[in-house]
Amino acid sequence: MRGLRLGILASGSGSNLQSIIDAVENGQLVSEIACVISNKEQAYALERARGHNLPALFINPKEGHYDETLLKTLKDYKVDLVVLAGYLKIIDKALIEAYRGRIINIHPSLLPKYGGKGYYGIHVHEAVINAGEKESGATVHHVDIGIDTGDTILQKKLEVYAEDTAGSLQKRILDQIEHKILVEAIALLEGRA
Repeated sequence: MRGLRLGILASGSGSNLQSIIDAVENGQLVSEIACVISNKEQAYALERARGHNLPALFINPKEGHYDETLLKTLKDYKVDLVVLAGYLKIIDKALIEAYRGRIINIHPSLLPKYGGKGYYGIHVHEAVINAGEKESGATVHHVDIGIDTGDTILQKKLEVYAEDTAGSLQKRILDQIEHKILVEAIALLEGRA
């Protein structure tokens, strides 16, 4: 089985990125991280990448031609699989076409519930709590031209406790599910590129 060259896109702290870095370093994944790219200059994900001597790149979305620059960068780094790990920007159609079937995303709900425009981060968990859901979880899915509409690769759930807040639910899903299933999904896809 040959590993993939991963291009990780992240906009925030990079805790999902860290789970991938750890899995590569401990041999759980045979893939390698080719580059880490953020649309946020201060994203801690870039610091995490630099701390592991990985190419950490900021591409400024305000400087025009963002999508073309992003696609060119992924190609320059010979990326096989694009992994959206807390990337808070809609992916351009040209990138989706160029990497059809080779872009995955982690979403903090049991898709198709609580997916789509406006459902990201804490907003997802607030909606789950407000709806009185008895369970929630996370989904790793292929990215297509819709928002959170691609085919599911892996999905895991947990119970929503009566005392849960959006914050406590977010933390449990991140710690107990997201960090694990993103790595498991990459492991499933290894050797297919």
